[in-house]
Amino acid sequence: MPSLTLNVNGSDHTVDVNAPDMPLLWVLRDLIGLTGTKYGCGIEVCAACTVLVNGQPEKSCVYDVSSAVGKQITTIEGLSKDRSHPAQKAWILHQVPQCGYCQSGMLMATAGALNAGHHGSEIVSELSNLCVCGTYQRIKSAVATL
Repeated sequence: MPSLTLNVNGSDHTVDVNAPDMPLLWVLRDLIGLTGTKYGCGIEVCAACTVLVNGQPEKSCVYDVSSAVGKQITTIEGLSKDRSHPAQKAWILHQVPQCGYCQSGMLMATAGALNAGHHGSEIVSELSNLCVCGTYQRIKSAVATL
């Protein structure tokens, strides 16, 4: 069982993985204990599992853990300590979540777009995350303020 060291939310975590191609999602949830990143489809479609890798959104259900070594990984738990990230503030202001299951992935995709210098309607057009509750209008309203 190989040991890998990952930098997650600014802290190093050494984990023993079953295989170097183990999805990052399961390492984050099962080995490190960060359960804010959600499993949705497992085939890179719903994007509930989105995290930031070196500031860019990645779907952790298909991202090999070995590819994450030496990179900065940010999960929803590390986006901010006090809900002060601009995307989190917009989500709260516009009361976006209904069930909330997809929201961590939505927030991380939005944060990645902000990191890339994108704003408002530009971000809206980039989001490909799925929401079964259908809060898309509230999401669009929140993102339009960024």
